[in-house]
Amino acid sequence: MFQGSIVATVTPMRDGSVDEASLRKLLRFHRESGTSGVVPAGCTGEAATLTFDERMRVLDVCLEEVGEAMPVIPGTGSNSTAETVRLTKAAADAGAAGALVITPYYNKPTPEGQYVHYRTVAEAVDIPIMLYNVPSRTGVNMLPETVARLSEVPNIVAIKEAAGSVDQVTAILSLCDITVLSGDDPLTLPMMAVGAKGVVSVLANVLPGEVARMVALHAEDPDAARQLHLTLRPIMKALFVETNPGPVKHAMAELGLITTGELRLPLVEPGEESRQAMAPALETARKLLAS
Repeated sequence: MFQGSIVATVTPMRDGSVDEASLRKLLRFHRESGTSGVVPAGCTGEAATLTFDERMRVLDVCLEEVGEAMPVIPGTGSNSTAETVRLTKAAADAGAAGALVITPYYNKPTPEGQYVHYRTVAEAVDIPIMLYNVPSRTGVNMLPETVARLSEVPNIVAIKEAAGSVDQVTAILSLCDITVLSGDDPLTLPMMAVGAKGVVSVLANVLPGEVARMVALHAEDPDAARQLHLTLRPIMKALFVETNPGPVKHAMAELGLITTGELRLPLVEPGEESRQAMAPALETARKLLAS
């Protein structure tokens, strides 16, 4: 389940509400494009500004559209352990295949606090848990030693590693056999070279077929995978010219994949300078989608 190209889906918005029609269209696109799994309501899905009911509704839509075709692994994290338990239990009850749980943000818990937080969440449910380490969002790094300790909890089975360090992935895998997935599109191939099993991808929102093919080619034809990575790299970089998911939503709207690039405050759509900077990469993406 925790392998291949898993998409960190955006949450399409229209007039301040979740755009279910665009979300369903997007999910069908993934089902037809070789995506291995779906992660709704993570950072890319603007989970921090979705209500509890919205998060559950997004999950329900994902399960309805692709739940029989691929695992749906919603983000259920919060900076409150009690709220994380509530979200994760609700996701399990709804039929989620697993849950992605971000390191508590803002609180900056110590390694011991991280361990107790995750163990508490994992022990509250019987679905698999994927840790999510993204220091740029949370303000604190989850050390490899903490990951190794957590891997001993039976249903903590994977980690989305987005610290931006291949060495950190190497350290994790030297200490335990937890499944590692890249959380940084530009580092997917380097991380797979040291043992990661795939990616939870932002780029796959735009080019799911290409990301899935690159991950598969890593084992089958490394040179071809590298060439595809080089082709995709400018698009990967363009999707982070401003805070995610602003650029990827703009790209998707420009390419007709969702109706609008609307975000929920305090995020706003990319400025004119950023949109101009993205334009060449979007033209490349348009050609790839048409090919």
